[in-house]
Amino acid sequence: MSLDLENAQAGEPLLEGVSDSESHGAKTEASSKRKRDDDSKPESKRAAKRKKTKKPKDVNDEALDLELGVNHAIAHMDGTLMADHIAQRTKRFQPDMSMVEVEDNHVPEKAILDTTSWTDGRTTDKLPGFLEKFAGERRARKGYKLLNAPMEKGSPHTLIVAGAGLRAADLARAVRKFQTKDCAVAKLFAKHIKLKEAIETAKTTRMGIGVGTPQRIIDLLDDGALSATRLERIVIDASHIDQKKRGILDMKETQMPLVQLLARKDLKERYGSGEGKVELLYY
Repeated sequence: MSLDLENAQAGEPLLEGVSDSESHGAKTEASSKRKRDDDSKPESKRAAKRKKTKKPKDVNDEALDLELGVNHAIAHMDGTLMADHIAQRTKRFQPDMSMVEVEDNHVPEKAILDTTSWTDGRTTDKLPGFLEKFAGERRARKGYKLLNAPMEKGSPHTLIVAGAGLRAADLARAVRKFQTKDCAVAKLFAKHIKLKEAIETAKTTRMGIGVGTPQRIIDLLDDGALSATRLERIVIDASHIDQKKRGILDMKETQMPLVQLLARKDLKERYGSGEGKVELLYY
């Protein structure tokens, strides 16, 4: 047996000038470093994957059409399904709400008009036809049409609500066919339009249709520049999705103000049947 081997068996270090404890410590440190490196790599990959594929948990990918920018599932939801759909998202985004707050923010089934009979698609260009089918008929029976606006300034018969200013601008252009010199399609969103300017416009405009974002509409209603006294319907741009597969109901920053708008006391009192009722249409 060699002297080195005998020394190793006797507990002496093989490397000259390095003690057993130092050798063991170096090996332990190297092993720990390798473990940290190994652990970090897959975690980084998982984190990147989660970030890339982030979307609402209950969204079925098969219903999402990124090419058209449409969530086709919305078209198949009647009033009951839509009310449940909204309630689930409210619970997700505001899990600490009390029972009283849940009830205050609940959008009732009776408020939602069943639009599942519309089978012509829910892209931007189809919105005018959708309005003519579900809004025009009712106004025709009352002697009105979508081309007529209430006499009171800032009192639209229809509000169209979108998740962002750019999207609202697209929808405003799509329904411009309903605009006349006495019936404006009003822009009620924050993109490049300051609140002070929007207030002045609402107070001086005879509008039939107002197109905007939830928070801006709330601000105008709270100010009194916009009135809901002649309002007959609110159309929510629910089918539209962005490149991250999210719609107005799928993001906290848009879903919460939308529910706050729809749950306003002056509107909830008019949901259902009767004179002066307000209907919710999810496009």
